[in-house]
Amino acid sequence: SRSRRSWRSSFLAMVSVGIVSAQIGGRAIWTVPGTFVTVMALGGVLGWLNVGLASIEVGIAFSVLVLGIAIAADRKMPILVAMGAVAIFATFHGYAHGAEMPTVANPVKYALGFMTGTALLHIVGVLIGDISQHYARGKVLLRVAGAAIAGAGTWFLVGLAGSEAARVRHAAIHRQAEARA
Repeated sequence: SRSRRSWRSSFLAMVSVGIVSAQIGGRAIWTVPGTFVTVMALGGVLGWLNVGLASIEVGIAFSVLVLGIAIAADRKMPILVAMGAVAIFATFHGYAHGAEMPTVANPVKYALGFMTGTALLHIVGVLIGDISQHYARGKVLLRVAGAAIAGAGTWFLVGLAGSEAARVRHAAIHRQAEARA
């Protein structure tokens, strides 16, 4: 089961994909989130098959950091760059969901649920991004929110590094204890 940190980072990433697509505008409003959902489904299959993709949590946390930076920068990036970036991120997000599928009662319903939930969070992000552009301070507030999202992504990465360091220390202590015995 996914940790609370994973749930929070996934939530921020999903909403951020929608915000970034609204900042780009035009057809990106549909193509960027559509790319994410499609590739996430493929990542879900990889997770379900347990193909051994490494550093899932790092990939998810890194997606929050990068998407937050993109929102804070408020630069109109090329649609293909945004689609490529979210495709990479979606692979990690989908893999995490797919790895959980064998433990649920109905994997098909579970997959449809996480895809629908993701699409809805993308729509929330598009609305936030679009509405913010219609107010004088909206863009500034959105950039501040992007910086906060990037900060959260950094925090998630630091937390993962700390967890990994603790795991390595624990394993070393365990090996030393076994060597003495």
